[in-house]
Amino acid sequence: MKAFNPIIMSGREVLPLVEGGKGIAVSNGESSGSWAAAGGVGTFSGVNADSYDDEGRLLPMIYQGRTRRERHDELIDFSIKGGIAQARMAHEASNGQGRIHMNVLWEMAAAETILNGVLEGAKGLIHGVTCGAGMPYKIAEICAHHGAYYYPIVSSARAFRALWKRAYHRFPEWLGAVVYEDPWLAGGHNGLSNSEDPLKPEAPMPRIIQLRQTMAEFGLQNVPIVMAGGVWYLREWEDWLDNPEIGPIAFQFGTRPLLTQESPISERWKKRLLELKEGDIYLNRFSPTGFYSSAVSNPFLDDLKGRSARQIAYTTQPHGEHDTPFPVGARGRTVYVTSVDKNHAEGWVAAGFTEALRTPESTLIFVTPDKSVEIRTDQIECMGCLSACLFSNWSQSEQGTTGKPPDPRSFCIQKTLQAISHSDDIDYQLMFAGHNAFRFADDPFYSNGFVPTVRQLVERLQTGD
Repeated sequence: MKAFNPIIMSGREVLPLVEGGKGIAVSNGESSGSWAAAGGVGTFSGVNADSYDDEGRLLPMIYQGRTRRERHDELIDFSIKGGIAQARMAHEASNGQGRIHMNVLWEMAAAETILNGVLEGAKGLIHGVTCGAGMPYKIAEICAHHGAYYYPIVSSARAFRALWKRAYHRFPEWLGAVVYEDPWLAGGHNGLSNSEDPLKPEAPMPRIIQLRQTMAEFGLQNVPIVMAGGVWYLREWEDWLDNPEIGPIAFQFGTRPLLTQESPISERWKKRLLELKEGDIYLNRFSPTGFYSSAVSNPFLDDLKGRSARQIAYTTQPHGEHDTPFPVGARGRTVYVTSVDKNHAEGWVAAGFTEALRTPESTLIFVTPDKSVEIRTDQIECMGCLSACLFSNWSQSEQGTTGKPPDPRSFCIQKTLQAISHSDDIDYQLMFAGHNAFRFADDPFYSNGFVPTVRQLVERLQTGD
């Protein structure tokens, strides 16, 4: 394989190997600090990060507030303390090597408040901030204020152009790199636009070249691009190295660091990764953020698929083909459906899906009584973990609501990500993963269930494998 050269990121020469930041407690201070200690860029998640007591024991996030707003304020406090704790842990584990970055989602609750709080409380310990899931216009100003580099995550040249023209041109010296996250291959939330077909993936190289051309227009031809999503063996990307059309390039690994000794995920989760087959990762749009996301197919996703499949449109008054009365709810209030849909609904009710829940799009979904109680309980107990939530209709605006009814086809993302991060339940929780995760099973590096240390993985990556 062609040799790849070190690269300057966040003010230091490092290996062009970046650990992808993965949501709640999955990329933590230990894993990211170990990655930095091996000479690369380690990234811990700043999304509702774990914090600890004086004896190092995990502090559970138990909310006492009676209202969403009160719980939202508690969540902000938890998040700032957790981000600081993870930054300190990463700094200690890095042994002063590499670089430490924090990953945040712009659509998470109070992103600006939390980011300012963590960067202030962990001053000098965080060298860069990666940020996606939305259009993070203010990330540049915040990072520049705290002396940290910013790394916007985009999925197209058009998105970066909009960010640069609106805000980033004012802080060019703090732009560490632009992270291109492939919307068809990356794990977690994906940046598919309305003009892109989720079933028709596009090759990343032309999109990267277009991004480089856009950056060159703004004098950013020497600013690195980080390729994220679908990266497994570096030898498969050899033609990207020293490619004048691409320019300085680094590679981000989100999925492979899951299977390391330092990774905090459960042993059941690690074992499941070794068993995945091609096609086991499902690109879906169930997330309460409204974004597409990629996760391992399991009973959790099966339930969400079933909710949407058991769905019919209704009107509150007879209209056109919607002329057949149908009683809904404990009071049996009448809505109107088509005669065909009434037959479908009666079949679902007979199968035990007796509860009809309304969606914001004037449809009904049919679920079991237990699932109905769970959905409504989760909606009521919302702590405002997103800037706006489709599932609970929370919004961090002054009104505290999106103004739309809650959507029972979605789910409480805070609840499920906390559960999978802190328990052995991998079947009935959301398990984010990149679309290449099935390669664990065939990669000889992991034969006989071998789980490497982070350093062993980084050394392996440098060989091209």
